[in-house]
Amino acid sequence: MVELFRARSPSVWTPVPATTRPRRAGEVDGVDRIFLSPARFDRLIAAGQLLEWARVGPHLRGTPARPVADRLAAGTPVLLPLDLPGALALRAGCPEARLVLLAPPNWRPDPAVAAATAHVVPHDRTGRAVDELVGLFGSSFLAPAQPRLNG
Repeated sequence: MVELFRARSPSVWTPVPATTRPRRAGEVDGVDRIFLSPARFDRLIAAGQLLEWARVGPHLRGTPARPVADRLAAGTPVLLPLDLPGALALRAGCPEARLVLLAPPNWRPDPAVAAATAHVVPHDRTGRAVDELVGLFGSSFLAPAQPRLNG
């Protein structure tokens, strides 16, 4: 989904996640992931330098905050492909974030999830879901609300 979206919306930036898992064959540090020691990852957590983070099996993974903030400050739209706990953690720290939930067909969100998301894209067919997501990024949906001027 993310690769199809990025192929159609190259101006949208996606951050490189940080992880404590070992690098796999062919992965490039800083391109595929930012590979960190557990101690370095813990320092990022303690310093509040991650937008969200989670333990995945024996390893930690998270989204570094500074690159996202820099892109947003420059006016670049950002796509954060997060799981539901990551999105809810992001919502807690960044209440102004506009979350779009990619949901399986016929999925009924619980009230906390519904309250945290601005839009739900049903993932019934990949092509249709990508079309809708591209449309959202191309619309004023993701733009900050502006006061309407009279006259």
